[in-house]
Amino acid sequence: MVFLMCPPYFFSSQKSRRVTAGIDSHVDAGDENPERGNWSNKKEYFLSMVGYAIGGAFLIPYFLMLVLVGTPLFLLENAIGQFCSQGPINMWKAVPLLRGVGFSMVMVNTLVSIYYNVIIAYSLYYMFASFQSPLPWSGCFSWADSNCSTTPIDSCNVSGVLVANWTQENITCPSSHIISVPVQSPSEQYWDRVALQRSSGLDETGPVVWHLALCLLLNSIFVAGALIRGIKSSGKVVYVTATFPYVVILILVIRGVTLEGAREGLEFYIGSQSNLTKLTEPQVWKDAATQTFFSLTVAWGGVATLASYSNFHNNMILDSVAVTFISTSVFAGFAIFSVLGHMAYIYEKPVGKVVKEGFGLAFIAYPDALLKLPISPLWSVLFFFMLFIVGLDSQFTLMEVVTTCLVDAFPKILRPKRAIMTFVLCGIIFLLGLPCVTRAGIYWVRLIDQFAATWVVLILALMEITGFCYIYGLGRFIKDMEMMIGHKSFWFWLWWRACWYFISPCIIVILATSLITFAPPTYEQILYPDWGLGLGWCMVATILFWIPAVAVYKLIKAEGSFSMRLKFLCTPSEDWHPYLDIHRGERYSEENRHWRGTVNSSC
Repeated sequence: MVFLMCPPYFFSSQKSRRVTAGIDSHVDAGDENPERGNWSNKKEYFLSMVGYAIGGAFLIPYFLMLVLVGTPLFLLENAIGQFCSQGPINMWKAVPLLRGVGFSMVMVNTLVSIYYNVIIAYSLYYMFASFQSPLPWSGCFSWADSNCSTTPIDSCNVSGVLVANWTQENITCPSSHIISVPVQSPSEQYWDRVALQRSSGLDETGPVVWHLALCLLLNSIFVAGALIRGIKSSGKVVYVTATFPYVVILILVIRGVTLEGAREGLEFYIGSQSNLTKLTEPQVWKDAATQTFFSLTVAWGGVATLASYSNFHNNMILDSVAVTFISTSVFAGFAIFSVLGHMAYIYEKPVGKVVKEGFGLAFIAYPDALLKLPISPLWSVLFFFMLFIVGLDSQFTLMEVVTTCLVDAFPKILRPKRAIMTFVLCGIIFLLGLPCVTRAGIYWVRLIDQFAATWVVLILALMEITGFCYIYGLGRFIKDMEMMIGHKSFWFWLWWRACWYFISPCIIVILATSLITFAPPTYEQILYPDWGLGLGWCMVATILFWIPAVAVYKLIKAEGSFSMRLKFLCTPSEDWHPYLDIHRGERYSEENRHWRGTVNSSC
């Protein structure tokens, strides 16, 4: 009978439902899903998505990858999570053979959350350091060595002898005889010698850098506190953490565009001064795709996790398009490159000479550029506070993926103890992050980033498209979506079909071939030892191992011939359906599910 499928909640009185919701603090009395809970309102869901998906951009290749791959995959994962109201493991009940992909997604989130926690700690440390005037990286102070200088040092080769003060001795030096002595800026030495206390390589671990360890602990406490009630508490936090970065960016843009040299920085950013011939290089497109996956975090399971708490009839298509374009952070690029243009103007250098990549942009180049602004400590505090809360947004979802999967797997045991489990998980992530705040910590961060958060995600995305668009069936999946948003015409789905079925998978396959030219990671031209690279490949194995392992296990446990087992595991399981019975309709009624279960058993 149909009522046997209803959860016990439906048989309780309204009063008892309010009492139960009070005990189970992650659920409110008005939630559509009384077992898992829902977002308190649409704003919290949308802001959480925006906060999770904030990232960087480099325009032409990034926008193309965003339209052709990023947005379609974001919508795909968003629709899957909303339809089944399950996390990245249980959503693979649609294709049991590939359920290991869900475990791989959880492993990615776990590994990335370790080093992402550390990056947030960097931001927190720099924010605290910015409450000083002058800023501690404004000059070569006691912590600097003889290689530190605020200005370039040129020497003149006079008869084979280098003369440093040739301008003071009225010596005329031909340009061909001028030799520039390599120096480091105060911001660069502050990053290496004070913030990181960086060792010579991964082999030299050194002690824990305690100011970073304390920032790491403080950040872990923030994350645990925000997630103590799951989306009910984090949904309130994102009102600040998802909107404040845009306020700060607006302030920095207004200040940046009024600076001398800002125009050159902006022209470099939008492409008029960039080297457009680089668009012919495959590496540029690979980096753009990787950045798209990282900024939107598709194929990580986070989008499905957040969507799993949405109301069933929420318009996820409109949300997906809005979030992906809001989160491109093109606006942030104007704030950054306007200030870097001013820095280049001060140093009388091309903009390309002052721009750094990766950590160098956030913790060396931009802090150096902020020194050129009046009241530089104020701008520095705002900038690093923005980085801190942007990082928190992403960390919230990385941790929510892990907790949601555990709670969905063991609901009776863990759902009532969600708060305790959240603190325990945050404590474990903190402890695992301690090696990343030793003197060799930056090498560990770079290692995890290179092996766990780049091309591995391309493989997971390809498996996700293969599973839901080819095995589960695109026609069937679109019918599932129409159960949530209503019937749409053939022309409405034409673009999405083209992307899901052909364009996106082709681009991913092409990008995956870049593995042929895979280069081992380095940091500041320092090579990693063989055992470090081996550890990196072990991370990759830890992530991808689950896909074949779970598939083989399920094939062994199934009955019948190999072809029958394969067909059985490529068919949705009997418990693949909308979470609540009221949303299942005729397609997923108990009778139809019983029929499918009988067919599967006969295989």
